Amino acid sequence: MDGCAREEATFPHHRPGREAGLLSRLLSLRVGAMLLRNTAVSCGVFLLGLGVLYALVQWAGFREVPAAGIGFLVANSLHYLLGRAWIFRGTDRGRASGYALFLINAGVGLAVTLIFYAALLELTSLHYLTARVIVSLFAGLVVFLLNAVFNFRQV
Repeated sequence: MDGCAREEATFPHHRPGREAGLLSRLLSLRVGAMLLRNTAVSCGVFLLGLGVLYALVQWAGFREVPAAGIGFLVANSLHYLLGRAWIFRGTDRGRASGYALFLINAGVGLAVTLIFYAALLELTSLHYLTARVIVSLFAGLVVFLLNAVFNFRQV
């Protein structure tokens, strides 16, 4: 396969003769639509994760940071299923390798989440749920970009 055909396979929306950098691809309407779908899914699974966090802290006596990690992992498992079917539909990534890469990306997101969450709890007087919401905005965008570019190869 020549270089142009290989790039078309990686970025199906790329047209030969049209050089598009990553930034211009990220700022496209197509990626904007994926980001909107991702935002809808993220909000739903985030509420699920917050519910798990709340239940673990309030009812099971967990510490806030480990409970946030567990809630994050539960939410991300559901996010993969919805992401594959709706957000990044049409991906040619295999299910097993896609899930493995999704979990790696989720691990990056989990690290970002826990580091910044712990810092906010330590350095501010924010309520633990408020701190979790703030951190999720940044971590969620990082994970979306990793999945869009590297996992589902839709950008």
